[in-house]
Amino acid sequence: MSKVLQGIRVLDFGRYIAGPFCGTLLGDMGAEVIRIEKVDGSEDRFLSPISDSGDGALFMQLARNKLGMTLNPMKPEGQEIVKKLVATADVVIANLPPDTLQRMGLDYDSLVTTKADIILTTVSAFGRGGPYANRVGFDGLGQAMSGAMYMSGTPEQPTKAYPPFIDFGTASLAAFGTMVALYERQQTGKGQMVEGSLFNTALTMMNGTAIEQSAIQRDRVASLNRSQTSAPADTFKTRDGWVLVQSVGGPLFKRWADLMGEDHWLHDPRFKDDISRGDHGEVISERLARWCAERTSKEVLEAMEAVRLPAGPVLSPQEVLEDPHIAAKGLFQPVSYPGLDKPAPLMKTPVELSRTPGEIRTRAPTLGEHTDQIMGELGYSDAEIAQLREKRVV
Repeated sequence: MSKVLQGIRVLDFGRYIAGPFCGTLLGDMGAEVIRIEKVDGSEDRFLSPISDSGDGALFMQLARNKLGMTLNPMKPEGQEIVKKLVATADVVIANLPPDTLQRMGLDYDSLVTTKADIILTTVSAFGRGGPYANRVGFDGLGQAMSGAMYMSGTPEQPTKAYPPFIDFGTASLAAFGTMVALYERQQTGKGQMVEGSLFNTALTMMNGTAIEQSAIQRDRVASLNRSQTSAPADTFKTRDGWVLVQSVGGPLFKRWADLMGEDHWLHDPRFKDDISRGDHGEVISERLARWCAERTSKEVLEAMEAVRLPAGPVLSPQEVLEDPHIAAKGLFQPVSYPGLDKPAPLMKTPVELSRTPGEIRTRAPTLGEHTDQIMGELGYSDAEIAQLREKRVV
């Protein structure tokens, strides 16, 4: 299988999701990615622990296809190792505030003195410039400060989405920017800095709402799962579970009205187009809620599929593991890890290429698993590595 990024070395100083998943995507496409952690292990290694060693579920996903190295870049000897690593690298990933990057010698000005064509991919909460530049933050901050939380939940209770979609979105955009920078370097021989931020990603995802507010001051408030720009589009309780139905456009609305056996919906001026249907979506949701309540989820979904209305079940994590579509496409790849009773189901590269797809080649590394190997490649002897380990540099 072709590895598009074979020969590209990436130093991943990332933490948690936004930096590491950028490296994961590059690793899936064949880059050699070295994940550099604190000497005792970075905090994200231990989130949602599932193994005997305490290593976590998210780390299984985000550290695949990576070599694992421990290093303290704040010590003088660590700074020297950083420089030697950078001299061998094409890309450095770091999701840290700008002032922290400078202290670690990972800011762009410092890196180019070691490797002139280096590409630095940074991810921070707010990016450089502006009064928030050095603030720290996680996914939830992006959701809160972009309007996303305000428009989720209810007016009485703003709600943060459970999955960290701002983190994963930022990582994906950072990987896109890194690929562009690598392509541009092929033509000019020059590196550059690629900047992603959680706030930028969140504002991008909420931009349509901001544009609408600026143009017509709509002053929308949250309506839980019910869409405000089309209908029927909501979650509905069935006799044995929940389903989500999403309808957009006149043809789908007609299919719904036909399914209900009620053509009066098609002649009521309140429902003449998507935006007016969204404005009066509560009425439509109430009607469909009564219809769903009389049926099982299976009956509802079969009826929706028969008339080609988009709908799906609200699945628990266990039901996701048992989903037949996931099994048929092989979307989860079982990957063993030391200390796990059974292989972990890792989601494959989410974008599918017909000729050069990404692939999961290796499991996440145990703590410092490849430190000696990488240090040896940099020219350190076994005795020197042992001495650095005693000083807790590596």
